[in-house]
Amino acid sequence: MIKLSLQSLSYRDTFNAGKIDLIGIIKKAAEYRMDGVDLHFTHFASTDHDYLEELRHLTLKRGLHNCYIGISNNFGKKGEELREQVETYKKWIDVAARMGIQMVRAFGAWVPEDETREQVWPRLVAATKEVAEYGQSKGVVVGLHNHNHGCIPAVGDDVLQLLKDVNNPYYSHILDTGQYLGGPGVSLGERGSQEHIEDLYASISTSAPYAVHVRGKIYRIASGEEVWLDYDRILPIIKKTGFNGWLSVVFEGQDELDEPTAVPLAVDFFRRKLAQHGM
Repeated sequence: MIKLSLQSLSYRDTFNAGKIDLIGIIKKAAEYRMDGVDLHFTHFASTDHDYLEELRHLTLKRGLHNCYIGISNNFGKKGEELREQVETYKKWIDVAARMGIQMVRAFGAWVPEDETREQVWPRLVAATKEVAEYGQSKGVVVGLHNHNHGCIPAVGDDVLQLLKDVNNPYYSHILDTGQYLGGPGVSLGERGSQEHIEDLYASISTSAPYAVHVRGKIYRIASGEEVWLDYDRILPIIKKTGFNGWLSVVFEGQDELDEPTAVPLAVDFFRRKLAQHGM
């Protein structure tokens, strides 16, 4: 049975306004009777031992699983800037290991204006190999998150090629249902556009067999149904692979609805859809 987790970025605006903290977000996941949480690194108040222990024990006592820590890295940088990205990533692998969290999310690379993706690819692979090997030494998986907005990987074939080139059992795939090229919430055309939606579904089909975690993106949920993404199409693709892991609720429709209203609607929506599709 698919298990639901709450991505802490679903409360991005509420957090940034100082109206909730990471402890409060974890309590929200328990309130909604979810199974786990995904913790974004910017939401940690510190990495001090006592604070990490507080988070760890809170999730345990509330019956929640810590699925992964989300890091926003860019392995397309050069020189010292790239080295800083790698070392920061290793720091968060250490945090995950200390908390007993199995996975840390990774982006790929943004291509600088004066370079091509062919020039960036080798250092993306080299940096990723380094962090994957470090993760392996700590027992922490590096999870590749497909993420457009000018980033590699933006299509399913990119994910497969990176997995092949890095070639480490501690490098796996976090599938985001909204973040492939062609998705209505990303950077190809107007936000909300369905013009290139078939490209999104094609990429989901390509990478879904390799996914160890799925991020279920929600953009428009005021009606109680997600409008921009067709989960009656997406969920059967995922089910066909035999996936039996975690699905994160990730709300990114703050331009339509406030987070305290939207998040419980999104949780209810996914529960209904998963039951409908026998997942």
